Amino acid sequence: MSGPNEFLREARERTPSRRAPGEHMSRSELADTICAWLWDTTEIKYGLDGHYIAKLERGAVRWPGAAYRSGLRHVLGVASDNDLGFFPPSGVSLTEPELTPPASMAGHDDDLVNAGDESIALLSFAEESNVGELTVEQLHADIERIAQSYLRTPIKPLFAKSRAIRDRAFGLLAGNQSPRQSRDLYAAAGWAITLLAWMSVDLGRPDIAEGHTRTAWACAEAADHDVLRGWIRATQHTAAFWQEDFARAAAYAEDGLRYNAGTARLFLASAASVDLARAGRTDRARDLLDVARTLAVRPADSEPGGVLLCTPERAEGLWADTHLAFGDAQRTADHADHSIALFEAVPYALRNAGSERMARLQQAKARLLLGHLDGAIEAVDPVLELQPEYRVRPLIQRLAEVAALTAPYARSPKGRMLRDRIAEFTQQPGLPARLTTPNRRRVIEEHR
Repeated sequence: MSGPNEFLREARERTPSRRAPGEHMSRSELADTICAWLWDTTEIKYGLDGHYIAKLERGAVRWPGAAYRSGLRHVLGVASDNDLGFFPPSGVSLTEPELTPPASMAGHDDDLVNAGDESIALLSFAEESNVGELTVEQLHADIERIAQSYLRTPIKPLFAKSRAIRDRAFGLLAGNQSPRQSRDLYAAAGWAITLLAWMSVDLGRPDIAEGHTRTAWACAEAADHDVLRGWIRATQHTAAFWQEDFARAAAYAEDGLRYNAGTARLFLASAASVDLARAGRTDRARDLLDVARTLAVRPADSEPGGVLLCTPERAEGLWADTHLAFGDAQRTADHADHSIALFEAVPYALRNAGSERMARLQQAKARLLLGHLDGAIEAVDPVLELQPEYRVRPLIQRLAEVAALTAPYARSPKGRMLRDRIAEFTQQPGLPARLTTPNRRRVIEEHR
């Protein structure tokens, strides 16, 4: 028999629709009704749909599986497969005796048929996904917005959003999706957790950040994502650095250089030079500094940007820190000045605000070491204007280092003013740093 299966089409069109009174049953309704009946009778979820019914009616499939034939007979109200235009392969009549199966398979024919039907049913599960392309795209878009606005908008809502993305990604991973979608979800979770770790460092808990990065690393491994691996190593370096464990920070940074990780490589080489210089390994620090200066890196498509992107101006700020550890104030000033010039040439919306502030403090340190107090005050002034929500712990620590360098200017009114402003900024973060000491006391009294 060839051509369309008119028996099946006519049987369907004779069967009243249960959804639309006065109409006949559609292919989709027929498929859904059969699946519901099969579930009630076998407790097996089948994936029959309207497209498969169309194939049967076109004659593309002449002998569907036993379960589907049984469902079609029941729903369409016919007695035999022949009434639906179904005939067994090779022209064998249903009334003819079947070939005797091999002894090893005797009594297992139904099992074979059922197993085949079950595998067909599982095809729909394998093709199903609880994750749409737009869902994954939105998760990654949210991550980019957080990374790019970090330290230019308050941290608390960004922290909550990062946490929500992490939880959303893991919730979706508990469902069913393709391997590629699973990798995308693991990547989204990994980026979100990396942001949580970075924020934890800035909020003064680098120890908690390290716990985040272990889970982020597991996500990067599941996603097989080198760029994410690189930025996790950068975050682990940062957590160790702010605990003054410079040897461990350097180990993380150097390990991260193994990966083809976009601009994270520039950050890692630059950061490793700072770590090694502070750890007293000057020769190795200079080697890594040379590596960083010669790296020609381009942003990877998957880098979220902002805090998770290393631009030339951010790298220059790190190089300034390395030369400060070497004791070379002039080279520190040169790199810090160049870093700030580059930052100021970039539109504000695209700047890494946190790195820019750190570069200004490197400027201030270099000026103080070179005897340029006015230049130091000018460099630090924009930082001291910050609102309380941007006064993260590493910034406070760097400002304390600037304050320590004001000791030689203790008898200078400008030197004392700078020291007092830094003290007000770090000790009373809710108060303006411009206040004189008498006014500061008055404002404190008013806030009690």
